Amino acid sequence: MRSSVLPVAPTRGRLRPLGLDEVRVTGGFWARRRRTNATATLGHCHEWMERVGWIGNFRAAAQGRVHRDRRGREFADSDVYKLLEAMAWEAGHSADGGLDALIDTLTAVIAPAQEPDGYLNTAFGRPGQQPRYSDLEWGHELYCSGHLIQAGVAQTRARGEGDLAKTALRAADHVCTAFGPGGIERVCGHPEIETALVELARATGEQRYLDQASLFIGRRGQRTLAETEFGHAYHQDDLPVREASVLRGHAVRALYLACGAVDVAVETADDDLLAAVVRQWEATVARRTHLTGGMGSHHRDESFGDDFVLPPDRAYAETCAAVASVMLSWRLLLATGEPRFADLAERTLFNVVAASPSDDGRAFFYTNTLHRRRRGSAPPAHVQSPRADSGLRAPWFAVSCCPTNVARTLAVLPAYLATADDDGVQLHQYADAEIATTLTAGRAVALSVRTDYPSGASVTVRIDRSPPGPWTLSLRVPEWTRGATAWLTGPDGARRAVAPGTATLARLFRPGDLVRLDLPMAPRWIGPDPRIDALRGAVAVQRGPLVYCAESVDLPDGREVDAVRVDPSARPEDGPDGAVVAAGELTRPPDGHADDAWPYRPLDQDAPAPVAERTGIVLVPYHSWANRGPSTMRVWLPTTTAPPPPPPAPPSGKQP
Repeated sequence: MRSSVLPVAPTRGRLRPLGLDEVRVTGGFWARRRRTNATATLGHCHEWMERVGWIGNFRAAAQGRVHRDRRGREFADSDVYKLLEAMAWEAGHSADGGLDALIDTLTAVIAPAQEPDGYLNTAFGRPGQQPRYSDLEWGHELYCSGHLIQAGVAQTRARGEGDLAKTALRAADHVCTAFGPGGIERVCGHPEIETALVELARATGEQRYLDQASLFIGRRGQRTLAETEFGHAYHQDDLPVREASVLRGHAVRALYLACGAVDVAVETADDDLLAAVVRQWEATVARRTHLTGGMGSHHRDESFGDDFVLPPDRAYAETCAAVASVMLSWRLLLATGEPRFADLAERTLFNVVAASPSDDGRAFFYTNTLHRRRRGSAPPAHVQSPRADSGLRAPWFAVSCCPTNVARTLAVLPAYLATADDDGVQLHQYADAEIATTLTAGRAVALSVRTDYPSGASVTVRIDRSPPGPWTLSLRVPEWTRGATAWLTGPDGARRAVAPGTATLARLFRPGDLVRLDLPMAPRWIGPDPRIDALRGAVAVQRGPLVYCAESVDLPDGREVDAVRVDPSARPEDGPDGAVVAAGELTRPPDGHADDAWPYRPLDQDAPAPVAERTGIVLVPYHSWANRGPSTMRVWLPTTTAPPPPPPAPPSGKQP
């Protein structure tokens, strides 16, 4: 039996996703964040979009004054649509009818701005504006249409077809007419329409939407877009998708395109196209991904750097790129069943997606640096921030793609926890949850998951309902357990060590049976690949899936994190309240040191040694930093001695 309340609903693949009507998060790390998302973030985003005029753009378009009164960037429409998508998914598992009413209210503002042929965009096409599709490099028209379509799909699947879905269908039909055979034979500078059209094809059964998505994937890399200052690779228009060996260019664009390519490959049984994306994912994870799972090293063009260009203090790691990375990993997991894709999704969710929103859900990081050298200042509470890079989370940005992307991700997060196949149920992400689904031949299965993951080390699964015959329960054993031992205990009390990958129990289960996975949660030192120049001589700490950092608020006497040195010969230990304590020292310049002295010296001249004070260095989960006021922060820490050599490189696509 297939759920209909799904953000991604492939008709083929190794695993079947479970929908929001089959998985419910009941407590713990993600339940708190989802509750904040529903009660604070959605309303916060709506209020800001009204305040800055992005919703008002649709009123202005319908009333013929948009050329004069339009506010925001050319892609501002898309953020309204992402908010609607988040609201639709949230409404699908909420007893509060207020979200449905708000969706209807916003749709009543948006729909009158749609042209008779289905075209809908407030930045182009009306008197006093540029003509339609006259700036495919930067105009984002199809990108905006894609987010409208995804919002319509969300409403259809969560609540049934409504006016939002009908508006999205008309827009999709227009896209197929305008860009189909005999139409405009080009692509949008920002991929997104591809994955949206495939999902619409899945929701409606209409082949024309899948065909159009396939056309867009095939046209990419044919250089139909004009070359910009960043080159054709910025738009992924330098090489056809099948020929590329790594993700490159603008990180969010590259990841959205890869999602669309996987969707097309799965629906058309194109194994070669799927293999091409897997190859790109492997190379990107091995050479262009930060320890946190963040992607993107360049601020200037929000792009991937070259291989091993991963400077911590210049990590861009845009929140939207993290969302897109999770979307891609999920699609690859469903297509292949390989747990390595869930490993990266976990790393990215806990260390980037969770890092973006503040504790109250009303401020956000757009970028996610791994080293903050100066204490930031609090952004004004009622002014949108003009800068993506900030030392503290900002309530809103002139480009606010990230808050709404976080909102829609948290709204569908339960759908990332588990899957099913003909033989049983697979658990990929761990949270307190209740799961109920039906396997083949009407075999009903229900189970409950209890855990305090990621702080706790155990995951307990209770079987609440089981069919008469045997079936298989599978649990992902994270790749980060490599080098330690994880244990699986079955209902009969038998305990066995399990290696990273997938641990399975195939048996006749009975209601009340318990299965327990115990994971080695001790904090560990992490060393970088020596080819990452910017990280030589530094180490980091990881505990379970969480990456840790030093933050200046935990240092004495107003010291900054650049004074920290750690000793990797001593094992880091668990500290209070989720912290980790590492042996190390705080340094300061020697007496008489001149701050304005030339910072270089011949190696044959002795330099005065800094003054060092041995102490325990308190480290906190990276996702929590900057919630206690302005601070400096760093993930990669210099050592008091030469760090130990890194372990041998793991297999391609694996994360240590």
